[in-house]
Amino acid sequence: MIAIPDFNREWRLYQKGYETVAGVDEAGRGPLAGPVVAAAVVFSPEVLNSKLEKKGIRDSKDLSGKRREELYKFIVQNVQTWGVGIVSEKVIDEINILRASILAMKEAVKNLKDNPDFLLIDGCHTISDYPVSQVAVPHGDETIISISAASIIAKVTRDRMMLNFHQKFPQYGFDRHKGYGTRLHLEKIEKYGPCKIHRRSFNPIKEIIEKTKGKTC
Repeated sequence: MIAIPDFNREWRLYQKGYETVAGVDEAGRGPLAGPVVAAAVVFSPEVLNSKLEKKGIRDSKDLSGKRREELYKFIVQNVQTWGVGIVSEKVIDEINILRASILAMKEAVKNLKDNPDFLLIDGCHTISDYPVSQVAVPHGDETIISISAASIIAKVTRDRMMLNFHQKFPQYGFDRHKGYGTRLHLEKIEKYGPCKIHRRSFNPIKEIIEKTKGKTC
């Protein structure tokens, strides 16, 4: 059964006196190629209480690509403010994917037009070096509507980037798998070797590079 997120958590924080509550989530921790992308979304109390409940905002993983695009447009038209943070595959290889994901979330929050005073962050980790009240919420993208909205913004942004990468590296089929380790993607890496956007710290990329003696496109 698909979870239906609500705005109870945000509403309680606004009632406590917080003025700008942001939901934060990322997309792209698992793929073998491309960046990790995070988004931060702030809905005003007025919008939370009027337009969102019946719109069908869900965790991005529970939505089709077409529906994500439709909700992306609705979200950016109705948010108080939103921001995106992008960390490249090169930085992922340098600092690891967990740190890169947290860095992307930090950049997304910094890119908000209005400074938030509370962060609701999907997962198990907060942004430890960011001086704002915050809480990590496991599976928050399934239960908290601003985090669900952030998941959609992050996913759509990253998918669009992977479509652009497909134009540069069409042999890998990034338009189909978006960099995830599907059978097709693994077959293409075996055939052509990794390209510039593959994450060299991830297996099986590391193994393939060793086997092909560093062959890249």
